[in-house]
Amino acid sequence: MTAELELLMPGGSFEKVRYALAFGADAVYVGVPRYSLRARENDFFDIDLVQETVDYVHKQGKKVYLTCNIYAHNNKIKGFMEAMKEMMDCKPDAFIMTDPGLIAETKEHFPEAVIHLSTQANNTNWAQVKFWKNYGVQRVILARELNVQEIKEIHEHVPDIELEAFVHGSICMAYSGRCLLSNYLSYRDANQGTCSHSCRWGFKVYANDDKERYEKQGHFDDVITEYVPLEGDFYLEEGQRKGEFMNIDEDEYGTYIMNSKDLCAVDYMKDLMDAGIISFKVEGRNKTEYYASIVARAYKRALDKLKTGAVLTEQDRREILDELSTTANRGFIPGFYARNANAKAQELEKDTCIQTHLYAARLVSYDKASQVAELEIKNRIDKGDTLTVITPNQQFDFNLDEAYYKGHPDYLPEDVNANQVKLTEHLHGGGENAFVKIPVALTEGFEHAIFRMPYKDPVSLKQRSETSLV
Repeated sequence: MTAELELLMPGGSFEKVRYALAFGADAVYVGVPRYSLRARENDFFDIDLVQETVDYVHKQGKKVYLTCNIYAHNNKIKGFMEAMKEMMDCKPDAFIMTDPGLIAETKEHFPEAVIHLSTQANNTNWAQVKFWKNYGVQRVILARELNVQEIKEIHEHVPDIELEAFVHGSICMAYSGRCLLSNYLSYRDANQGTCSHSCRWGFKVYANDDKERYEKQGHFDDVITEYVPLEGDFYLEEGQRKGEFMNIDEDEYGTYIMNSKDLCAVDYMKDLMDAGIISFKVEGRNKTEYYASIVARAYKRALDKLKTGAVLTEQDRREILDELSTTANRGFIPGFYARNANAKAQELEKDTCIQTHLYAARLVSYDKASQVAELEIKNRIDKGDTLTVITPNQQFDFNLDEAYYKGHPDYLPEDVNANQVKLTEHLHGGGENAFVKIPVALTEGFEHAIFRMPYKDPVSLKQRSETSLV
């Protein structure tokens, strides 16, 4: 294929779309909740907002894909086709779909629709990709379970179709995300967009129904070094379902299959490109605009260098991985791209920090004359904390000195009197916006400024493995 290489970022809201594009995304994917696999924490309930988003993306010279990748029950087919008419009128660049029946209905009623086959369709071999190519699908999003050599073979057998692969984000413990656990435990169907992420809930493990024996042999904090193999069956008990035991296997590393670490394929982007991948996809429509910005910037840096024919230096690689580590994650692994993931895993697989920084704040407004910024606080910030300001064109640190509510002595919003301004040494997320003087003037792109700060007590991989990081 001659298609240009593309960094594809998630867009769970119009705001996240804006940040992803500003920080380097070539394309974004969004979905109407009822028909995509992100029904919760998804703002695109209104078709007018979908239209606004499509128009905005196109004005930036970028692409937008609408996800319609549910496996539909009978009662959703009629509504889906009615919604498809509205979505077609929005003129997205493509539709990401899974259900063969819905694809057939769409092609019959809207033959001009461009269809990308979702990873939910378990696209694992070249014969399957060839089938969908002959059926008129323009792009296939490959299953996460493939290694690089398998992807290369698919491209060699079917060279005239676009191939897309995930390079970053959460990995479902079920095959290509087709999970029944959520439906079983909470009656929420993951295949229709309402997954409750049951695999990441807190569980206790019991051996042979013998709690005392398990207590004596150690807890998770020392199970690796002091593990005593137990014979017989193991059981899980979910915290809200006392007395309900589910049989499961465990070894010295625990019940790791229930909560995968996150995919990070920085080390395999060159291999994936050579194997025929043209779209590098990031998971995370439920994540924050900070995640969208930082991950887009990091992978854009890698992709831009690879486009020139250069390779990532060790310094490039280290800096990119360190940057990705400032976002929320469960630790990084390369997924199935390596034949032996344990032997070739990212360096961050070792006992080092996982998330090194917190999303501190987002810029709401900025007065150039006074250099006072109005901030929406995301996590607690205290006087003296070191904040990093990040825009598409700038990055610098400063120590927070004075912060105010309602306004600032050097800048008063309309309808605010000086006696209403309140000095504070502690800023809290979820409350009022704060006003802070920025020591360095913000330049072009300041409207997308985000602020982060280091964890005051960095958490190691070993410590975080004791609990699920959601």
